[in-house]
Amino acid sequence: MKVSRNKPGTATLKKKRWTRSDTTAWLLMLPMVLVMYLMIWRPTVMGAVWSFFKMKGYSVDKFIGLENFRLVVTNTQFLPTLWNTVQYVFWSLVIGFLPPVVIAVILNEMVHFKSGFRVTIYLPAVIPGIAGMLMWYYIYYPDQTGLLNMLFGKLGIEPFNWLNNSKFVIPGIVIYMSWQGFAGTMLLYYASVQSVSAELYEAALIDGAGIWKRAWHVTRPQLAGILLLNLVRQIIAVFQVMEQPLAMTGGGPNGASISLAYQLYLYGFNSGGKATGQAMALGVIIFLILIVFTCFYFWINKRIEDNY
Repeated sequence: MKVSRNKPGTATLKKKRWTRSDTTAWLLMLPMVLVMYLMIWRPTVMGAVWSFFKMKGYSVDKFIGLENFRLVVTNTQFLPTLWNTVQYVFWSLVIGFLPPVVIAVILNEMVHFKSGFRVTIYLPAVIPGIAGMLMWYYIYYPDQTGLLNMLFGKLGIEPFNWLNNSKFVIPGIVIYMSWQGFAGTMLLYYASVQSVSAELYEAALIDGAGIWKRAWHVTRPQLAGILLLNLVRQIIAVFQVMEQPLAMTGGGPNGASISLAYQLYLYGFNSGGKATGQAMALGVIIFLILIVFTCFYFWINKRIEDNY
């Protein structure tokens, strides 16, 4: 009599294969997960919890509820600082959002010197951040030794107090930020333009469309998704601006360039440990504002992926 053996079912085999591959994947991801836990998740959760406590330096004292939030919101600098941050976002969209798209389209249409032009445009991206900030600080230097004022002097124009002017300081800082981030954004758009079907351009050429008509009727619809995603990403990134006003103006003149993230830095590191709880509370406020944009970003990203 032949004894039949129970063979493992297909579901069991798939489960074993899935478990094996899943374990390998998690082992490969483990270093990244540990770094994210130590550097992002744990500090974020601890900061949110500590925002409800009175802090002595970085030691937890006692629970005080929403008192830290009240101190932050009722501070006379909160609304002006929030308005400064909104201005950073606004001017970054006015100054820095469309030029990379335009240059990417022009570069795609170029026949000669295309490679050299790409290298030239990418140079600002390889300059260290602090070095670039200091370079632009001396370009804006208020006396006659500043580069812009030297050019003004050649034209017989009086020197201008660039970063010492409260109306120009934020657009001036944004010009540097746009200059530094221009290269990477432009190459991203250029890669997207390169992926547009050549047949569409050929059909537009046959119809007699010039460069701008081709850009509007062929390139723009193909770039609509990436443009919308980068719009939200740029808002999120610029809303967290801190290093540029710290290095270039110190928040001046008279607090005209202080952002929310810079104010958080002042609470945390320039208060002698007396406003650490307020720094935690302001961090939670910034997080809540940005989480709205982040959810909107993922919603848009999903819609675009579904369309493709």
